[in-house]
Amino acid sequence: MVSITGMINNSCCLALLCGSLAITVFAQTDYPLTEDSKPQAGVQQGELQKFTFDQSNIFPGTTREVSVYLPRQYDATTPACVYVGQDGGGFNATTVFDNLIARKEIPVLIGVFIKPGVVKAADTNSLDRFNRSLEYDGLGPDYARFVLTEIFPAVEKLKTADGRTVRLSTNGNDRCIGGASSGAICAFTAVWERPDAFSRVFSSIGTYVGLRGGNDYPTLVRKFEPKPIRVFLQDGTNDLNIYAGDWWMVNQEMERAFTFAGYEHEHVWGSGGHDGKQATAIFPDAMRFLWKGWPETVKAGESKNPFLHDILIPGEDWQIVSSGHRFTEGPAANAQGEVFFSDIPTSKTFRVTPDGKVEEFLADSKKANGAAFGPDGKLHMIATASNQVVVCDTATKATVVLVTDIQGNDLVVRRDGSMFVTEPFSRDMKPGNVWFISASGEKRLVDSTGLKFPNGITLSPDQSLLYVADARSHWVYSYQVLSDGTLTNKQRYFHLHVPDTADDSGADGMRCDRDGRLYVATRMGIQVCDQAGRVNCILPTPNGRVSNLTFGGEKFDTLFCTCGDKVFKRRLKVSGAMSFAAPIKPTAPRL
Repeated sequence: MVSITGMINNSCCLALLCGSLAITVFAQTDYPLTEDSKPQAGVQQGELQKFTFDQSNIFPGTTREVSVYLPRQYDATTPACVYVGQDGGGFNATTVFDNLIARKEIPVLIGVFIKPGVVKAADTNSLDRFNRSLEYDGLGPDYARFVLTEIFPAVEKLKTADGRTVRLSTNGNDRCIGGASSGAICAFTAVWERPDAFSRVFSSIGTYVGLRGGNDYPTLVRKFEPKPIRVFLQDGTNDLNIYAGDWWMVNQEMERAFTFAGYEHEHVWGSGGHDGKQATAIFPDAMRFLWKGWPETVKAGESKNPFLHDILIPGEDWQIVSSGHRFTEGPAANAQGEVFFSDIPTSKTFRVTPDGKVEEFLADSKKANGAAFGPDGKLHMIATASNQVVVCDTATKATVVLVTDIQGNDLVVRRDGSMFVTEPFSRDMKPGNVWFISASGEKRLVDSTGLKFPNGITLSPDQSLLYVADARSHWVYSYQVLSDGTLTNKQRYFHLHVPDTADDSGADGMRCDRDGRLYVATRMGIQVCDQAGRVNCILPTPNGRVSNLTFGGEKFDTLFCTCGDKVFKRRLKVSGAMSFAAPIKPTAPRL
């Protein structure tokens, strides 16, 4: 049972029981402080230092005040845990830290309290630019990067009053971040974007509404593979209900999403408004919950998302295949499940051997990009340096040119040896084309309308549908394929998520599994769609990058992904539908 409670103040309350959900709603908004939030006799008070930070490259031109709490127990021999607070702090945090550290209920931690940035006006007749909504309400990695790469180094230049050097832990398990209102969604975004750098978040009256895209979070939490995050939520029934949304309702949506996605979380609901009264009163308990069991590592929970259950093997995580490249692309598997990939800038193609070793296969692949094996066992590649489609006999490494004069990007080869090729830009630089190439090398333009940047391409398991990713939109197009390669019934079909840092999904390489799911490499990770065109789950890669993917391994049950300078793999419960093999009719989707 999930218990949702408020702070009792010797007043009447109304208790409701709905199924397994117990809700206690209080008729007052006076939340008294406990002794944890008041200075205690015999408890040493920490030191507080302040400085102005005005050297940001991430938020250029801004100036802000940063306050740093240094507990008396900090001895500088070990990097300290960290709590980051937005809006310069709040919640009587330093007093709470004094008391809880003294009782060893939380670890020795350094508090870093950051105010939002302001770009000062050039003169008194002009208005300052206030960065709070930009920095706090916006989604994406910028604020986390700002804290990690700009604020933390500045904090570590400080010394305590008695000359000790300030050292902050670099372990995400040792870091907590929190705030109220926009500061709360800012804290959650930092944890969401960088769970490697922050693992605990305190959210009071969180602004998960439609100011700068925060209303997407309840959906994204449900779809993403769970992250190692622990969350404490607080809100009240009289919170804001304005043009951007209903704070009270969306905080409940967030709690429901955390429950569905299996996150370790706690929440306290009350009857307060958009203020810090209840949050300040419950802050000590929130800290106990967020730091409980430390230094044990916060672990990801188990989601109720059926797509994740159907494709992921519990305990089976990403593994590194190869690293040290410049930009990997074009992963392709042959009939034995061996995987080949290219490093475009170095113009080299590599082979992953059955025992997992990586060896150079082609010393000059003409900057090969997209690649696929045909039914003849030969490797078909887009040679971007020469604007050709080439075919390589992997036994002899002999390469022949199949098609010339095509600025291709990716390709898929059908069971009969014919193929489709995407061309993001035609020779006159007008976007963008899809070509059909017969097994003998005759090319025919089959679509040249409406696509901004045709990129990844693949076939449905039964090979009756062609899927084309439009990288500069949030769509993957679906076409019916006629026997002669003609495309018909074109439709913007698969609706992809777009990150706040971009105007498009960046959709690139794609593959289908044998059950008809479509796996799309995007800016947000691998978006996995059902046959009806809906993203059901999202798999982030270890380094946050992915350009292309393929199924490989003996049973084609391992997903290989090219991720910038690295290649990763992950074994799944499902197997890939290989286009060089006989077509497979998957089960119809649930609509």
